[in-house]
This record gives sequence, C-alpha cells and structure tokens, in this order.
Amino acid sequence: MKRYDLIVLGGGAGGLTVAAGAASMGAKVALIEKEQQPGGDCLHYGCVPSKALIHAARKVHQAREAAKEFGFSIDGQPDLLQALAHVKAAIADIQKHDDVDRFRAMGVEVFHGFGSFKDSHHIQIDGGDTLYGRRIVISTGSRPAIPPIEGLKEAGFLTNETLFDLSTKPGRLFVIGAGPVGLELAQAIARFGTEVTVAESAPDIFGREDEELVPYIQSALEKELTLLLNTQVRKVEKLDSGEKKVTVMVEESERSFVVDEVLVATGRKPNTDRIGLELAGVETDKGHIVVKNILQTSVSHIYAIGDVLQAFPFTHAAGMEGKVVVGNAVFGLRRKVSYDHVPWVTYTDPEVFHLGLTEKEAKDQHGNSVQVYKVTLDDVDRFVTDREKQGMVKVIADKRGKIIGAHAVGKDAGDWMQEIIFAKQHGHKVGDISHVIHPYPTHGAALQRAADQYWRQKLFSGVLPKLLKLYVKWFR
Repeated sequence: MKRYDLIVLGGGAGGLTVAAGAASMGAKVALIEKEQQPGGDCLHYGCVPSKALIHAARKVHQAREAAKEFGFSIDGQPDLLQALAHVKAAIADIQKHDDVDRFRAMGVEVFHGFGSFKDSHHIQIDGGDTLYGRRIVISTGSRPAIPPIEGLKEAGFLTNETLFDLSTKPGRLFVIGAGPVGLELAQAIARFGTEVTVAESAPDIFGREDEELVPYIQSALEKELTLLLNTQVRKVEKLDSGEKKVTVMVEESERSFVVDEVLVATGRKPNTDRIGLELAGVETDKGHIVVKNILQTSVSHIYAIGDVLQAFPFTHAAGMEGKVVVGNAVFGLRRKVSYDHVPWVTYTDPEVFHLGLTEKEAKDQHGNSVQVYKVTLDDVDRFVTDREKQGMVKVIADKRGKIIGAHAVGKDAGDWMQEIIFAKQHGHKVGDISHVIHPYPTHGAALQRAADQYWRQKLFSGVLPKLLKLYVKWFR
C-alpha cells in the first residue's frame, strides 16, 4: 500500500492548487481524478466553455447591431456548431496548463479513477488500489441538480455538461432555471438565432444582487429572449416528431411550449454522496461538507474545499481556499478562510459585478448611517462614446468611508471594477479611489465618478463647508 503525506481527492481548480502547492513544499502528494485529464467542471463544462461561447455570441450580436447602426446588411445565419468548435479549441489550449504530465513533473503522483473512503485515512480507487493519506483534502466539485419534473428524464434534456456536444442547432430552446448558468447560456444561444424561453420559479431574477441594478439587466435580456417568472414546470413530454412539449404553470395559468431542446439549469449538487464520507466520519449538511473556518472537517486530518462546501461555489473561491488549505494540511497551520472580499461576476451582456453587501444588507447590518455613491453609465464619457450607456455603478460605505459593498451592471463590468476589490481588501476608503489618476476616457471612470461623490459630500455638507468659507475669507 502506498502512503502519502497528502491525498487530494478531485482534480478541479481547488484540488490542483493544493496538489501543486503541497508538492512544491516537499510533501509526498497523490492526486486522484476520475477523468483522464484534470481541470474539473470549470475547464470542461463551466467557466471556460461558457465564456468561450459567450464571447462568440457577442461577436455575432455586435455584427448585427453594427449592421443596423451603420446601414449595411449581413447575409446568412451564424453557425452554432462552428462556435462550439471554437469552444473546444479554447478548452484544449487551457488544458495544457492542467495537463497530467505537468503535475507529475512537479512531483505529484496522479491516479485516474473514482476514489472513495474506506476509513478516515484510506481511499480506494475504483475498487482496486488503496492509498493511505496522513492528511486528505476533498475537492470533488459538483454536478447539475436535476429537479423531479414529470417526464423530464424520459424526454431527455441538456445540462451545462452536455450542451457543448450538440450536433445540431435547436430552433427553439426551453431553459429551466434563471440563475447565472441558465441566463448566460440562454442569452448566448439566443444570439445564434435560437428562440429561447427561460422559466424561473422565483418572482425575480438575480435575487442575490442589489435590487437597483436588476432592472438594467432584466431589460437587456428581455430584448433577446422570453423570461417567465413565478413559473413552475409541471411536465415534459417527447412528441412523435422528436420535439418536446413543456407544460408550465405561470402563476395560475397553464401554458405549453413545443421546443427542440430543454436545458436544465436549476443549480448544482455537491459530489459527496458517492465517496464514502460516512465511512470516514465526515459530517455533512444537506450534502455539503461541514467545515471550520480553517476548512477542517469534523475529522481533524481531513479538509474540504470548493463546491462541496456551501459558501462560495466559484472557481476563484476554490483557488483561494486551496491556498489556505496547503499550509493548514501540510504544516498544521490554522489559517482562517475569509469570504469578505470575494467578488463574483455574472457574464451576461451586460455583465453584473458583485462585491460585499448590497445596499439593503448594509442598512440591515449598519443602519441608515451607510453612505451610497452611485453613477449611471450614461453619465460616463467612455460609455457614451461606445453607445453602451445602460448600466450603473454603486459603492456602499460605512460612516467612516470604509468600503462594505460595490456593485455594477454594464459592458465588461467584471473587468473595470477590479480596482475596488483591491481597495476593499486592503482597507482603503472609497475616497481613496477618487485620488487615483485614471486615463481619459476609460470605463473605469465610472468607479472614479462614484468615488468623487465621497469628497463632494464632505466638502459641501455638514460643518466643513462653513469652516472652509471662514478660512477662505481669512486667507484673503
């Protein structure tokens, strides 16, 4: 039996971070991955392919918009299958960074197969070889959660894991779920000429976002697809024609849609139900692994990161957790994980950026002393010149000016809002951004304009303006 200082179960973004970091520190590391190549959901089914498809779809959309604006015509229809080939090329290029041989060269022993616990120190691979790990990190990720809808399995459906293997473009697509995955893919597919309908059981979309920003993105999406809120999907049937009939309840009215494909995007399910956690004594809560703030499970030598946790199901969060776990698992440190400065972006067009508390959350926690600074993009010169004026930036600070939240909706918001992540993480006040010299004209000026309001309030409200007037009078 082979023995290791550390076994990493799962080769996604977080697991690869741990394996590489631990090996570089001299630990004997085993990585167990069920697929032939590591990279996890992000590389093969999630972040990478969806963003490649979104980029291709944006090019198509921009071409159409340019034709309308500048009076020329475009012949033919965009080829979705060619775009999917573009997606696979992007995956292949990035796969080089996560290649098995690269990790073996680092000193990581990579095992292919499905690993499951036999007890708290031993993991068996596909019922064969058993490895002993002094410390173990669980990073097995998640998979699409499939709702119990009558006829859905029999009729057949797509998920983010199968969408990219389409052999024909669907003329009509019905999407179940209006979360980030559902909306990103729905908009992208719609831009290739597919008629898309999205059904969401909740009364609103983007329920975790600042409510003032939602109308901007909802308005943009409804120009390209049909959005059904307060909608329950009751039944899916496969017709003799090969088409699928979806029956829904919209509030109290029953409606039916005949479509070519159904895409299920109703959330994710942690991959913890088949890895023998009960044999290891690891505590779970509704399938998610319970951890302390040092990412240690109920078993002291077993740690967990990534989508198996309930906190932040994002690739960049898993990478951050992986960096924390390396020191804790290899050297016995007790570094705590913090999500206070972890942002996220929904890559619809326009994009939606989120950092920290929303205005409502901030007022619930800090009362009405919070300060809100906001700018609409039609008041920012670069967005005006680009003719991309729909959107908003909002920065939320406490009474001392400390940043506690920042939100934006606008073209490429995930890029030009990066500055405020650094500012918040390193304790800068919102007014500090106002002092940064931004080239003119750039999209980042939207954030600067919001920060300028901090000094405007300081200089033109309260007792300070009176003192300044007295000083100026005296100085003259």
